[in-house]
Amino acid sequence: MANKESLSEVHGSVATHSKKGWRRIFAFLGPAYLVSVGYMDPGNWATDIAGGSQFGYKLIWVLLMSNLIALLLQSLSSKLGIVRGLDLAQASRNAYPKWVNFPLYVLAQIAIIACDLAEIIGMAIGLNLLFGLPLIWGISITILDTILLLFLLNKGMRKMEAFIVSMVFIVGLSFIVEMSIVKPQISEILKGFEPSRLSGDALYIAIGIIGATVMPHNLYLHSSLVQTRKFDRSWKGMKEALKYNFIDTAVALNLAFFVNAAILILAAAAFYKNGFHQVAEIQDAHRLLTHIFGDVAPALFAIALIAAGQSSTVTGTLAGQIIMEGHLNLRIQPWMRRLLTRLLAIIPAFLTILYFGEDALGSLLILSQVVLSLQLGFAVIPLIHLTSDKKEMKGFENKMWVKILAWCSALLIVYLNISLVKDEISGWLAATNNWYIYALVIPISIAVLALLIFISVYPLLNKTQKQGNLPHGNAHQILDVEQLKYKRIGIAIDFSEKDKITIKHALMQGGENASYYLIHVVETAVARYHGSKAFDHETLADAENLQSYKANLTSLGYQAEAQIAFGSSAQGIAEAVNKLSLDILVMGAHGHKGFKDLIFGTTVDAVRHKIKIPVLVVR
Repeated sequence: MANKESLSEVHGSVATHSKKGWRRIFAFLGPAYLVSVGYMDPGNWATDIAGGSQFGYKLIWVLLMSNLIALLLQSLSSKLGIVRGLDLAQASRNAYPKWVNFPLYVLAQIAIIACDLAEIIGMAIGLNLLFGLPLIWGISITILDTILLLFLLNKGMRKMEAFIVSMVFIVGLSFIVEMSIVKPQISEILKGFEPSRLSGDALYIAIGIIGATVMPHNLYLHSSLVQTRKFDRSWKGMKEALKYNFIDTAVALNLAFFVNAAILILAAAAFYKNGFHQVAEIQDAHRLLTHIFGDVAPALFAIALIAAGQSSTVTGTLAGQIIMEGHLNLRIQPWMRRLLTRLLAIIPAFLTILYFGEDALGSLLILSQVVLSLQLGFAVIPLIHLTSDKKEMKGFENKMWVKILAWCSALLIVYLNISLVKDEISGWLAATNNWYIYALVIPISIAVLALLIFISVYPLLNKTQKQGNLPHGNAHQILDVEQLKYKRIGIAIDFSEKDKITIKHALMQGGENASYYLIHVVETAVARYHGSKAFDHETLADAENLQSYKANLTSLGYQAEAQIAFGSSAQGIAEAVNKLSLDILVMGAHGHKGFKDLIFGTTVDAVRHKIKIPVLVVR
């Protein structure tokens, strides 16, 4: 049975209770750093560069506000994971009707694809700037980071966190050096912290900054990552875990704020002050840095961009796994989930280059961040409801001042998003009166707004929640146990050293009263093509060996039959099982791990899904 925990591969894998002093604090540090990379990914770069070049230092206050909102919401997210032991997607599945969770999943998945799109473009641009690799090839290469994710997952949570922190360190160090080269005016930076009215392009970029900073998938991710720490589940233990995780969040997000502010300040000092007010492209920023400051600053710029993109792509994959398992109760392999998300994000990037040219990628980057902001309310509102529930939060529910701040943040985000959607639709109607705006855009916008209103109101009207987010159901009472008697037992044979122990376990299931069917599948090219008509050397040799096993068992007093099949192992075994109407199948596990599973496949799992009888796997 698969585990039900969020990110079950690394759930509770980092012990904290045995640590003392600073080692205990250090044991809790890590999850927020994985979250923080989403706050400094290539999408942030596009919005920060556009904001700094067009408006100078005037939007720094938007960055600060976004960071404070992020700190509040990420602390609520970590609280949900620590106190309730559920991630945001799992808790939402308990709190809302089944029909609501599917659109919530779709919207969250769109946000992850938008985030992944930013990472693809950022990585491709970074490779282009550093090595001159064409963007179309850079985008194609990014599909290979699936292998990196698989490697990091197999190495454990601490190794993954070390990789992410090293990437964050590279980004931070690069901008410290760049700030020393650009030398911005401190007095003008301080003026940028004064709030100003937003409209037109400033509103569009500000919403992009909010979406790029307070990323919805990070709320799902953080509520799961805090569960990788194994701590005392008492009230005192949870209070301590909340304290250390808040420290972790505050430090990590302030580092992310420094990086984002550095990018905006860099754009303001290098471009706005020099009269370049329309620098929305990362490539333009790189070229202007070369023109104004020489070779060092642009090289560091490209290195930091690659590091930011590569670290963000890992955390985006984990978030995708969390929302799929939580909302839909659907669990697939992480590498497959990564590959699927990456392919869905690569398609719009390819189409943009093919139809609009490479220069359009910068606009696509900013659009991806606006999409993230539009989805934010669908993650934030359930999070506030869930962490305000007195019954479920067991004394750790949100205090009144926290509720007020959280709801004000949510209302601000929703208001800005509704304003943006209204302005965009009005602009489209003024420019063109096409039918699809009335037939698709407006109805979809109304439906999405209705869903947002529903998830805001439903928890207030319905106080009961489905108990326990158990993907495999609840335990059932076992009243009596009867001796199972298997009469027709299949044994999968592969002529390895494991055959001996596999056959022994099979004989233990039925004794001398059962019939045993020795099944072997010939997988040669000839056997796959000709099937039962194959007479190549391997087929003949395998048939002879199978008869030897049969003779051996017969001499020991057992009833045995030989059954040879052809083609795919899983398909051949499954067909033989169904044809012979067997009661149980005994198989030897091949013992592959990691990359070998990708290369050789997982026969046991494939067979298990094709047949309806018990399978005994022998190691």
